[in-house]
Amino acid sequence: MKELYDKLTQAIERNSKNLNKDVIMQALSFAESAHDGQKRKSGEPYIIHPVATAIILIDMGMDTETIVAALLHDVVEDTEVELSQVQQKFGADVAALVDGVTKLGLLPLTSREEQQAENVRKMLLAMSQDIRVVVIKLADRLHNMRTIDYVREQKQRDKSLETMEVYAPIAHRLGIRAVKEELEDLSLRHLDPIGYKQIEEKLVGQKEERQEFLDRIKERIKERLGNDENVVVEGRVKSVYGIYRKVFMQNKAFEEIFDIYAVRVIVDSVTDCYNVLGIIHDMFRPIPNRFKDYISTPKANMYQSLHTTVIDKEGIPFEVQIRTWDMHHTAEYGIAAHWKYKHGVSGKDKLEERLVWVRQLLEAQKESEDVEEIVRSIKSDIAPEEVFVFTPKGDVISLPIGACVIDFAYAIHTAVGNSMVSAKADGKIVPLDYKVKTGEIVEIITQKGKGPSRDWIKLVVTSEARNKIRNWFKKEFREENIEQGKLELEAEFRRNLISIKPELKDEFILGIAKRHHYDNLEDFYAAIGYGGILLSRIMPRVKEAYNKAVKEAKAASKAFSIEDVVSENLGKKQSGGVIVEGLDNCLVKFAKCCSPLPGDEVVGFITRGSGVSVHKADCVNAKNGMKHDSARWVRVIWANANRKSSYDVSLHIWANTRPNLLLDISAQFSSMRVPIHSISAKDTKDGRSFFWLSISTEGTEHLKSIVDRLIKIPGINSVERAIN
Repeated sequence: MKELYDKLTQAIERNSKNLNKDVIMQALSFAESAHDGQKRKSGEPYIIHPVATAIILIDMGMDTETIVAALLHDVVEDTEVELSQVQQKFGADVAALVDGVTKLGLLPLTSREEQQAENVRKMLLAMSQDIRVVVIKLADRLHNMRTIDYVREQKQRDKSLETMEVYAPIAHRLGIRAVKEELEDLSLRHLDPIGYKQIEEKLVGQKEERQEFLDRIKERIKERLGNDENVVVEGRVKSVYGIYRKVFMQNKAFEEIFDIYAVRVIVDSVTDCYNVLGIIHDMFRPIPNRFKDYISTPKANMYQSLHTTVIDKEGIPFEVQIRTWDMHHTAEYGIAAHWKYKHGVSGKDKLEERLVWVRQLLEAQKESEDVEEIVRSIKSDIAPEEVFVFTPKGDVISLPIGACVIDFAYAIHTAVGNSMVSAKADGKIVPLDYKVKTGEIVEIITQKGKGPSRDWIKLVVTSEARNKIRNWFKKEFREENIEQGKLELEAEFRRNLISIKPELKDEFILGIAKRHHYDNLEDFYAAIGYGGILLSRIMPRVKEAYNKAVKEAKAASKAFSIEDVVSENLGKKQSGGVIVEGLDNCLVKFAKCCSPLPGDEVVGFITRGSGVSVHKADCVNAKNGMKHDSARWVRVIWANANRKSSYDVSLHIWANTRPNLLLDISAQFSSMRVPIHSISAKDTKDGRSFFWLSISTEGTEHLKSIVDRLIKIPGINSVERAIN
């Protein structure tokens, strides 16, 4: 207890005199008592985690309530403490923060992605009410990532991926640079340990040389600026992940990265920033197209600085960042700067401006009806890389990298996007999928009465544009959306070989609709039609429900059997032992690539002039074919009667080499009255024998009995059905 007390006390004393130390220590005592006896994966007392989380927040400059909530953030879920006890002892605000941060239990969702998305959505809802919730959550995740080596490898990768895709971008958007960079580096260490090690070794190998270079440059700049006490010159090295992105993702050599080294100059005023810029360009040779003015055009997270890349007389490129003290506080601490330097949220308007994106994300998710949309939005809308594009009037529009002119149009105004017909970039007509670049002047050409195309949803990358397009179709074309939705669902049913009798179809589809919070079929079809529901995402679960229903009904011998489930359009006349949907007495052949047998799930491909080729449903050729030419694949089932008496199939047999083995295999087939059409054998380098046989069988059950008999022959290791 004393050691924890000392750590917290030291953190408080070195960071802020405005914290209520007595209340914080009461919270520490309360948390330690609640977590008594609990251990972390490392074997350490559990209380170490909330204390470490609180110290991270103290170093960020957060207020007393935030620190107290951090110490208590796991007591409600992981101990017998009730939220009402927290409220009674520490107040309603602390209780609200603890409630917002409390880890979510297992949700009744069908996939890890949905669960992650729902967790993020609830976190953003809490953020919109009190931003301190997510600051605590970031500190909680940061300490968990620092100690992640104690959990199993798969969980390390899962947590690292979630941190990279969700938590690091949120830290970036809140402007908390140090947390964002450490989260990225810790995640990369587990997602690509080899790449991480290569970058780290390069940085460590050049550590002394790098420090000497930065010290020399800093001294030269200080001397030129007259050693002014109000000017601070610092040096920094780019994060491991920042270098990794350029080396491995942008395929650049380590030597081609100009901003590995950076010098930061902090001055008193904006005028001083531009004056220092002129001095830097006079001292060193600037690299063309490497100057960025984030003072006149701040980033979305309110970051401001002048960035320029220059080369010294030794030919080494380095970046210089020039900013005021206010800009520096915002750059380092982001949203937390409101508490660290302003003693509370006095800059209400600025804070509201920073949190607009939270509400935008929540609104986007409401319109989408796709719970995973929110995570995709974070990946695209809150990406660290942005482009800054100008309107013809000189206004600056900030967009994520990869955004097209349609994204730009909707960022200007909904009406501009909805009436857009074409666009110009720097005076030249460009296609609608043209990706905008920083510095371009983009002009949107509109036409009254024109509406967006459904295909635009596939072109845009921002959730704002995507949801504005969906809203237009949702409001303007309900009847068309319903018809479009029906057509799309029917096409997906055919592609997934789902065929249900008409009198059962509406009930089946209504069950799907209700699982997605629609009370009637029309609303469900309309949502599909305007893109609110992505069929590609829900179909795996729909097919799973369909197969389960068929299996259960068949086992119970009810009317919902396989023959009744298939639609009445299914041709009832068999062809070669199978029934083909919609075709009577057509020519049927069995594909050699997979040699389907009665009992296998099968599909049919309409060939040109050779009838229907029947494949196993899991055949690689069938799966690939459905992706490229789904219209020619049809529903096929095995006929109940008058089945073909025998089907050719190939077997692979692996065995330990011994005398008379082939004779024993032949004798077994003879006793089973199974004809062998051909056989070949060879000895392998590891002292075993391999046999390939072509035989006739009546179906999967008959084949299973053959395999069971063969595997009992002494010396045989395995018998497998061959795929040609």
